[in-house]
Amino acid sequence: MRIVQLIDSLESGGAERMAVNYANALSKEITFSGLIATRKEGELIHQINENVSYLFLNKKKKIDLKAIFKLRRYILDNKVTIIHAHSSSFFTAVLVKLTFVKIKIVWHDHYGSRVNETWKQNKVLIFLSVFFSSIFVVNYQLRNWSQKTMLCKKVVFIPNFTIEEKNDNQITSLKGIEGKRIVVLANLKNPKNHILILKTFLDLKLQDSDWTLHLIGRDYLDEYSNSLKSFIKYNALEKHIHLYGERKDVKNILSQADIGVLASTEEGFPVALLEYAMSNLGVVSTNVGFCSQIIQHEVTGLVFSPFNDFELKVQLEKMIKEEQFRKTTADNFRISVMKNYSEKVVIEKLMSEYKKIN
Repeated sequence: MRIVQLIDSLESGGAERMAVNYANALSKEITFSGLIATRKEGELIHQINENVSYLFLNKKKKIDLKAIFKLRRYILDNKVTIIHAHSSSFFTAVLVKLTFVKIKIVWHDHYGSRVNETWKQNKVLIFLSVFFSSIFVVNYQLRNWSQKTMLCKKVVFIPNFTIEEKNDNQITSLKGIEGKRIVVLANLKNPKNHILILKTFLDLKLQDSDWTLHLIGRDYLDEYSNSLKSFIKYNALEKHIHLYGERKDVKNILSQADIGVLASTEEGFPVALLEYAMSNLGVVSTNVGFCSQIIQHEVTGLVFSPFNDFELKVQLEKMIKEEQFRKTTADNFRISVMKNYSEKVVIEKLMSEYKKIN
């Protein structure tokens, strides 16, 4: 098999991390594994394995003929048979197929919010789905949406997976007291719902017992992040709540934390939960998207409704106060993730689906 992963950027995000993970994992399994970024590079470029063929298209506009024919030449030169297009990169994939009809397209939907969108908001995607050989989705709600809406009716659930990373890249040192750190791994944007976590931290008066909260993720320096910073300043929480921006050493950061929280109002299949699991954190998570399937409540972590402030307070307080419970659920979660969402398990399923297309 000769397959390329197509993604619009290499900035730190769930879909972007998975595109890199797939390219790296497949490089050990197939004859040719490539990764192509269409519009923008980013921090994830440093995580691409040396045996993955990498190309940056530097696409400047929606229909960029120079970029399209550059990709077409790459596909022909490397005898690529399948383009695995992630999220919004489907448009580029289809434009290439129009110039080279033999190429097969698999589209991978990571966007949990899509199930709440209208047909009009997705009309281009729906129309172009006639060119897809298969659709991969990261949760059951997206599978149902695609089966009902898309012109390609072959829809397969493929879970995200995690890899065991070495903790070599030790750059960031978290502030606060060891044993009392809560981390949130999510870019500062909707629908990640950081404000709910900040309000809960304040309402539980965690600053009075020396707990600290650490927000890891890209800061877009917009109204969303400004509102978080204003809340922190207004409530005099600067010594207890810290923003670090986008970081390369996620494994190192999580190794210094004790509890991982995710509060999104919409999700697909958050890679952050898998990363929390691999770092043995006690996890308190939103129940949207595939989260409540990843986490078994009170066995591998705690889940709550992101629309219920009281639920998060109860679950976070329990995770903080009951140390043995935190340790037990963290151990259980790591075992569960390794069993169900390891590289080996997911890549076997992926290869099986590729073979049906090739």
